Amino acid sequence: MKLGLGCVCRPLCGPRGGVLNSRHCVFALTLLTLFTQVVVTTNSWWSLAMNPLLIPEAYIIGAQPLCSQLVGLSQGQKKLCQLYQDHIHYIGEGAKMGIQECQYQFRNRRWNCSTVDNSSVFGRVMQIGSRETAFTYAISAAGVVNAVSRACREGELSSCGCSRAARPKDLPRDWLWGGCGDNLNYGYRFSKEFVDAREREKSYPKGSYESARVQMNLHNNEAGRRMVSDLAHVSCKCHGVSGSCSLKTCWLQLADFRKVGDALKEKYDSAAVMKLNSRGKLVQMHSKFSAPTSHDLVYIEPSPDYCVRNQTTGSLGTVGRLCNKTSEGMDGCELMCCGRGYDQYKAQIVERCHCKFHWCCYVKCKRCTKTVDQFVCK
Repeated sequence: MKLGLGCVCRPLCGPRGGVLNSRHCVFALTLLTLFTQVVVTTNSWWSLAMNPLLIPEAYIIGAQPLCSQLVGLSQGQKKLCQLYQDHIHYIGEGAKMGIQECQYQFRNRRWNCSTVDNSSVFGRVMQIGSRETAFTYAISAAGVVNAVSRACREGELSSCGCSRAARPKDLPRDWLWGGCGDNLNYGYRFSKEFVDAREREKSYPKGSYESARVQMNLHNNEAGRRMVSDLAHVSCKCHGVSGSCSLKTCWLQLADFRKVGDALKEKYDSAAVMKLNSRGKLVQMHSKFSAPTSHDLVYIEPSPDYCVRNQTTGSLGTVGRLCNKTSEGMDGCELMCCGRGYDQYKAQIVERCHCKFHWCCYVKCKRCTKTVDQFVCK
């Protein structure tokens, strides 16, 4: 990576009249280079999910300084921000959806999609081309498709409206194709343009690790978008006297985002490990398996050890994580705690109880406190 530091090593006088030799300068340059690389590679558009300015009214036409000040956007993404300022709120909503779904899907795993308090959102763990990184890129891109498509339908964006998808050929002739459907076509295209911008504006030598990561990220972004498209379905509403359903109006509707998360989690479990071939393209590491399609997730590096905290890899470890004493799955204390054992303690939880139905028409509950055993990894 060319950093353009333009540093020249020169003799410098120390506090006691000594001279810092070239080795000291090289060491200082190395530290500066490593620090700069971390800053460059960890900032992400995912930070829009954490931005307190994400309200549509904040993005006024012509307010270019606001886009230039948003942390985590690449140059191409900042230009798109200036052109489509009313979209930025919904990009942030899409990123938030992706993060929340990631945390739900991995809530019982050693890596639980934890976020960190900086603009990288997920920390250094995303610098590793692992299957966890593959899932994160896919679910984030899917979130943007979902949020922007819905915003179009709800009339929140100036450049799009209801879906103009063609009438399905298998729809009965006496059913009407109309209504106001989710604009999947627009959401898909905008997500591709915005999310992929960071990767497409980079240029790395063919065959380099950075080139492989760019290809991996673009592939997984596309897999996430395609999952949203694949799960979209036709939804219909009945019309007629006394609900006779003599007539139906139908439109295109996106699936619940939990279904997208579930499907991508299955793709995560079957993700394909890739390598670069002599032409600098990603190919499957193990040729005996069928090649992954554009709907599958791919990765290029093994996952780091998520059992222990490691600042280099970004792993937060599992010390202090809750575990299930009776489970033999990944949420069980044996696997979650990586064989280190666990501590047991009493905890008080508050829950609804003694619920009664009152005419008409509501349910009234009391709040009860009970003591439960909880198990925490050592």
